[in-house]
Amino acid sequence: MYTDPIADYLTRIRNAQSAGHKVVEIPSSKMKKEITKILEDKGYILSYKFDDNGPQGTIKIALKYSSDNEPAIRNISRISKPGLRKYCGAGELPRVLNGLGIAILSTNKGVISDKEARKEKVGGEIICHVY
Repeated sequence: MYTDPIADYLTRIRNAQSAGHKVVEIPSSKMKKEITKILEDKGYILSYKFDDNGPQGTIKIALKYSSDNEPAIRNISRISKPGLRKYCGAGELPRVLNGLGIAILSTNKGVISDKEARKEKVGGEIICHVY
């Protein structure tokens, strides 16, 4: 059976936030590291630390909450799945929550947010939506 490591990554973040955890630990990969950097850059997580011990390594993510303990990430969902890939060109990039959220794309310029993809005028595979 094939498992989707990106969906697992997103689910671990979702579950940790619903349980009210401060830190979540996730097995590392290049793609997950890039997604984590974007989440911190856009203010959805407090910080992260890459631990390269062992063959795979781990990512430790400090989750962000508001003053009344509401998680910063209200929704994080996988769009392009291994069984059904979703691609879009530079002209038809999605607007998540009318610009309030972000879409994370895998492009030939690397893993970037939808706003950067519009600026660079590139399309690619839509990995996930975050808002």
